[in-house]
Amino acid sequence: MSDRLTTGDPAPDFTLPDADGNEVSLASHRGRKVIVYFYPAALTPGCTKQACDFTDNLDVLAGAGYDVIGVSPDKPEKLAKFREKENLKVTLVGDPDKEVLRAYGAFGEKKLYGKVVTGVIRSTVIVDEEGKVERALYNVRATGHVAKIIKDLGI
Repeated sequence: MSDRLTTGDPAPDFTLPDADGNEVSLASHRGRKVIVYFYPAALTPGCTKQACDFTDNLDVLAGAGYDVIGVSPDKPEKLAKFREKENLKVTLVGDPDKEVLRAYGAFGEKKLYGKVVTGVIRSTVIVDEEGKVERALYNVRATGHVAKIIKDLGI
């Protein structure tokens, strides 16, 4: 199982392809806070709900100085379909090799319907302007999670 990040840890840098195949790196967001959220798969009900919640609240988050990046093991083509179908405005990047998911502690053993399986652990890591972990939340729920983040951050 991957080690989980904690407050104060340096956020692992990454460069991953977005839905259009363009490279997105965490380093290019220095100077702004970034909400990096990890989800299992595009075009699934829970992940759609979560991505739509982030999209619906993007203006509020951006106004408070936060960028949002969603990371899944999907390829750019699937991310593009997801974005178009759901009219998503958040940046979606793909990590098919699961290297970034592992670096953030968002891939490993989890319980799914009572069984222990290996997969993406729905997680959110909030990175400060200097690239350090401000908060790391693991095993989050798809529904209501964005509202909880907004409340917890005092936005």
